[in-house]
Amino acid sequence: MADHNHGGHSHGGAHGAQGGRRRLAVAFGITASVFAAQAVGALLTGSLALLVDTAHMLTDVAGLAIALFAASLALRPPSPRRTWGFRRAEVLAALAQAAVLLAVGVYAVVEGVSRLAGPAEAPGPGLLVFGIVGLAGNVVALLVLAGGRSASLNLRAAFLEVMNDALGSVAVIVAAVVIATTGWQRADAVAGLVIALLILPRAVRLLVDSANVLLESTPSGIDLDQVRARLLEVDHVEDVHDLHASLVATGLPIISAHVVVRDVCFRDGHAPPVLDALQRCVATQFDVPVEHSTFQLEPAEHARHEAPTHA
Repeated sequence: MADHNHGGHSHGGAHGAQGGRRRLAVAFGITASVFAAQAVGALLTGSLALLVDTAHMLTDVAGLAIALFAASLALRPPSPRRTWGFRRAEVLAALAQAAVLLAVGVYAVVEGVSRLAGPAEAPGPGLLVFGIVGLAGNVVALLVLAGGRSASLNLRAAFLEVMNDALGSVAVIVAAVVIATTGWQRADAVAGLVIALLILPRAVRLLVDSANVLLESTPSGIDLDQVRARLLEVDHVEDVHDLHASLVATGLPIISAHVVVRDVCFRDGHAPPVLDALQRCVATQFDVPVEHSTFQLEPAEHARHEAPTHA
């Protein structure tokens, strides 16, 4: 006997997804405008810090465009072909953004080390103007995205990218002030390296988080040993095997398991209440509630003709 606990919940969360899409659209418009201004500044000043920050912002513009597209896909309803709809599109978008961020970070490190050996001229006043423009735009975009950054990996990726850009703009401003006041041109290369160091750790973390979802790793916050122990405490349950947990998308964990119950349950009508108790258990007794669960109830002798089990 198997069942899904829908409990009146949809797979979509359309209202929240609509709000996330609006935030992304506004952030995209702001970031694209700032990118255009910084691209002009990078050409005029020849600054590595501004060039790297502009390249980073280009990934933000592309990333936000991808994120906006993914957020639109996520609003599409489930179908017989795609039973979860396009909820996982957000994870693919986050993975793509993380990969591009990683590439930009590596480039910044290589170029920054090269310019430390032979610094190029970078006009301080010009850097300062474009650094301030970039910081102002990033702060506005951050304020737009801040309220929804915990809603999905997609929004979290976008927020992290814009935050890194804001910190990069601060580094550009500091480099501009140092060059203008001391003439030390290597400040530009140092700022470029600082921006790279801001990019790389967050890119790796986002890459790992996205990959874990795609690999269907057990979601953070769910301890399968603890889940198994709680399920075994349910009346009439004798064994639990083939226990799996994964994350379809942000806020959508799922659990499935084969549950051995006493043979008498299939004769005296206890099977449906046992199923209800199992689903209530995973939905209410853990820090991460799981509202989508599938349990196959089976008698002990079923194991004799079942495929080899695991977990």
